[in-house]
Amino acid sequence: MRELRARWSALAGRVEAATPAGRDRSVDALRALAILGVVLGHWLVTALTTANGGLSTTSPLEHMSMLAPLSWVFQTLAVFFLVGGHVGARSLASARERGVPYGAWVGQRLSRLFRPVAAVLALWAVTAGAMLLGGVELNTVLTLLKLVLSPLWFLLVFAALTAATPLVSRLPAVAPLAVVAVVDAWRFGFGGGPEWLGWVNVAAGWLVPYTLGAAWSRGAFARRTPAALLLGGGAAATAALILWGGYPASMVGVPGAATSNLNPPTLAAVAFGLAQCGLALLVREPLARAMRRPGAWAKVALVNLSAMTIFLWHQTAMMAVTALGLLAPFDLPGLHTVPDSLGWTAARLLWLPVFAAALAVCWAAFRTYEQGARRPNPARATAAPAAPAVPRPRAGSVKEINRV
Repeated sequence: MRELRARWSALAGRVEAATPAGRDRSVDALRALAILGVVLGHWLVTALTTANGGLSTTSPLEHMSMLAPLSWVFQTLAVFFLVGGHVGARSLASARERGVPYGAWVGQRLSRLFRPVAAVLALWAVTAGAMLLGGVELNTVLTLLKLVLSPLWFLLVFAALTAATPLVSRLPAVAPLAVVAVVDAWRFGFGGGPEWLGWVNVAAGWLVPYTLGAAWSRGAFARRTPAALLLGGGAAATAALILWGGYPASMVGVPGAATSNLNPPTLAAVAFGLAQCGLALLVREPLARAMRRPGAWAKVALVNLSAMTIFLWHQTAMMAVTALGLLAPFDLPGLHTVPDSLGWTAARLLWLPVFAAALAVCWAAFRTYEQGARRPNPARATAAPAAPAVPRPRAGSVKEINRV
């Protein structure tokens, strides 16, 4: 244990030394919290049950509506888009100052997003084919593929907004917010509009926090008052829409529900996102102070280095544990049983460290696809530790922290 602590301290010191003095570490902390919130949220509200034969997807929110506030904590995508808008706008401004062409800039921004996707698609194409040849029911295979592929919508939207940064970075957030309101009014308020119209909100809804992030990069939230207004106004609007507007209380999709706040985003989800953005902007200073500690900063930096790997493989990790659990002679509580009691919730919490261990295996196997190939560097961040392992950047990846 003492040796483990020494190795971690050495790694944290190297990360600290590689970080420029002027870097705003609170931005990285917010991004790490947003990604980890999504991961924990999926692990807590997604269940694979054998109740109907084979594996089928359900959710504790479908059986226990009183758990809806859980989704308010872990549905953190708005914060990710806020940070994305902030970083994208600053990166674009820096590229313009250095004379970097738009094509080169956007290519570099998007390559990190999509490099890890190829590995996920390749592995699951082989896995799905093998399962079908092995006699696994088609519905089970489709259930697993849906869980793996459904997060990719997020990458597509984020990539589109990143590519459109020159066009949308100075757009006031009220413009896409108005689009969301009009679309919802048409869908729900005038006898029911066409369902396809709701998909306009996939772009407009996430453009709201993205444009707030771009405004943040221009100094719009230098004072705390605008952020406090976002938090208060967004929270009040969300409460009103849920209590009197007929919107669901859950901020994630619930199987079998007539309306989802997230698929596509509704006005309630966007209002909730405004509150989240306000809170995120208000906690920047405490986060910045916390990130002055080398140990805390190293953890955040390492998560940011592998943010897409963590995001893309967390569902695979959960499904791998679930599949291995089928080898047991009975259904394992919190893993295969129907999530219809608080006992299931307590059992699921006990499975979270197992999911995390499986994700660590996926991270070790596939992180190179995100960080890209690098030439050997004799000044490695740290030597390969013995188990239990401390996460270790690849050669040269400590310097990559500055480009995340």
